[in-house]
Amino acid sequence: MTDTRYLVHGVFWDGAPASATEYDGGAPVLRLQSPSGDFRQLSLHPGARLGFHVIEHGRSCLGHLRVHSSTRRDHILCTAGAPAARGKQCERCFMLDESRLIHDFHRGGRVTPGLRDYLMQEHWLYVATFAGGSSKVGTASGPRKWHRLAEQGAVTARYVARAQDGRVVRILEDLVTAEAGLAQQVRSAAKSEALLQPLAPAELDALNARHAGGVRGLLARAAVEGFAVVDEQWVRPAQASRLCVPAARHAYPYPLDSGRHGFHIAALSGPNALARLDGTDAEFVVNLGQLAARTIVLGDFASDVPAVQEALF
Repeated sequence: MTDTRYLVHGVFWDGAPASATEYDGGAPVLRLQSPSGDFRQLSLHPGARLGFHVIEHGRSCLGHLRVHSSTRRDHILCTAGAPAARGKQCERCFMLDESRLIHDFHRGGRVTPGLRDYLMQEHWLYVATFAGGSSKVGTASGPRKWHRLAEQGAVTARYVARAQDGRVVRILEDLVTAEAGLAQQVRSAAKSEALLQPLAPAELDALNARHAGGVRGLLARAAVEGFAVVDEQWVRPAQASRLCVPAARHAYPYPLDSGRHGFHIAALSGPNALARLDGTDAEFVVNLGQLAARTIVLGDFASDVPAVQEALF
């Protein structure tokens, strides 16, 4: 009997939102696709053991989304099992993916009926700040309001507007970028690196509050209809807390594009895990997002303790 090969789709937080700072919101998992197309959710709760062998070089296509309504969508597997050419998709799946049409909807771009139904629901505008102080403006649909920020690994964030639909919220997002200079993306690698030496939580929260206050002032003067300015703080999941405070930790020394890896998860922020390796008290930041679109086999594997461990301290 051969070991099952899984195609990694990434880290997702699909459970209930955190209701207060002492609670763990969500149910973070590593989502895996078997050769038959079935999905397996591997829990990433604190204390979980994660062992895997990356068995293929390069990335494979993750397929594409077909959106039927605000509450229903289908994930369509890549029929060719092709290598990824555009990020995590082959050219064909990239062109068939309906979610890519979202970004031009507010500029008059064409969308399917199902995607229009999704976009016409309530959306939220937020300002998020990450461990190194980088901040961004972003959007989330009503049902994904909490989860989007959890999956991005924000340290602190505030919602600044509630929009009647996805068209209005993206107009506001572009306005904030143009007038306030807030980016709409922070690189995944930058988020991970910042967790090695995060700024103090109070400093990050004060920075986020200043950005959010400036954005609310800008929106109050905006000649755009269909939204209300709000002041609401996002609740970070408790299981991210250990990664979001200054402490002695190190970058995981092995790339996730090959080899055998295994460790216990002590904390999780977005796709970034605080990992404990067997045989050492040192803790390492592992960006599990690097596994997306890679093929792995699960097993009782263990990461080697770095030979230059003494140089880490």
